[in-house]
Amino acid sequence: MTIHYPEILNHRSAPQIWEWDESDSILYALALGLGNDPLNPRALPFVYEQALKAVPTFPTVLAWIAEPTFEQLGVDPVTALHGEQRIELHHRISFPIKVSVQGSVVDVFDKGSGSGAIVVTRHEITDIANGQPIATLTTTCFGRAEGGCGGSTTRPSPPHTVPSRAPDGSIEVPTRLDSALLYRLTGDRNPIHAEPAAALAAGFDRPILHGLCSFGITCRAILETYVEFDADRIASHQGRFSSPVLPGQILIVEMWRDGNTISFQARIKENGRLAISNGKCVLRDA
Repeated sequence: MTIHYPEILNHRSAPQIWEWDESDSILYALALGLGNDPLNPRALPFVYEQALKAVPTFPTVLAWIAEPTFEQLGVDPVTALHGEQRIELHHRISFPIKVSVQGSVVDVFDKGSGSGAIVVTRHEITDIANGQPIATLTTTCFGRAEGGCGGSTTRPSPPHTVPSRAPDGSIEVPTRLDSALLYRLTGDRNPIHAEPAAALAAGFDRPILHGLCSFGITCRAILETYVEFDADRIASHQGRFSSPVLPGQILIVEMWRDGNTISFQARIKENGRLAISNGKCVLRDA
């Protein structure tokens, strides 16, 4: 496949319509492990339709599937890697909801022939009923086979750096053996998360967990640790995908608080590798 630069920078997808109901929000929360403590009254509203709350990162279910998809932009989906994700939250989601999604290309950074290319897209999500902006997604894809396509002469912005001191807090979040099979029902049906042969073809020994599931788990950890599950306190959440997680592994989410900024990373307990690095979550005042 081929990335056509600079023409790709003019790409702007037609508005897409997506509809979500209570079940979509609950399924997402369950895939993140919320509900594993049935006696936790603060977590219950994320998995129960009475006074339902959406996990703030819920709109990221569109990041890898809404147009323009990276395949449409010339990136091979078999060898592509999700590099970074950012979500900015503008307004609370109430269910059911119908949203309009407008996608565009932010930039392309060419690392050279044989070294891959980085493609950055943006999706603006708007509530159709009232025109309210809901969220903005900024998604970075690393196309391992697309180097040499040309690209911006500037470099990508450096990732957020977590503090060098010991974490101010940490929490362990176990994933389920069927976490990827649950999460794929939110929309990302890439077979590498379900089919062993597809995962092997992509270079993995077995199906892996969606990076966006691990990303959502880090948001869940901050909800639990710092804002008492008040979803409205999350203004933005971003991180870099560093290593794949296998369903069933335990994520240790380490967090540092500096005012309304929570730096974070997620480490795989079984092997010590970072799954999510350079994390930054910005809180709103209570």
